[in-house]
Amino acid sequence: MEQKSKVYLYQTAVKWTEQRKGVITCAGKPDVQVATPPEFKGHDGIWSPEDLFVASANVCLMTTFLAVAERAGLAFSAYESTAEGRLELVEGTFQFTAITIRPSITLKSGEEAGKAKELIAKAERNCLISNSMKASVTLEPVIR
Repeated sequence: MEQKSKVYLYQTAVKWTEQRKGVITCAGKPDVQVATPPEFKGHDGIWSPEDLFVASANVCLMTTFLAVAERAGLAFSAYESTAEGRLELVEGTFQFTAITIRPSITLKSGEEAGKAKELIAKAERNCLISNSMKASVTLEPVIR
């Protein structure tokens, strides 16, 4: 029996516009202005690679949770999360050493809190973005 390869390609482009700013483009999606962050002589109010790195882990956890919760039939009414990435100078170079994600899940029935904790942990284990990162990813869920 022939097994189909599961390889997906995601393509983006970036173009420098001025100073320490640019634009990310991706076919069929809105452009995103990006810049060096202020702490590295960049710009306030514009998405930085550092912001996008942390956001990628945060968004991936949410979308993975939505998939596993749907398959498991978890009844919830809200999902929100914050994420914080720790950027440190390690052996002369900056790198993210940790990302802490704090999801808050509001259940329709309090009886499913245990199930929700299992599913958010499963989502974290299966999040392809955090599984692809060198930095550790820590999960701190709040189940209501």
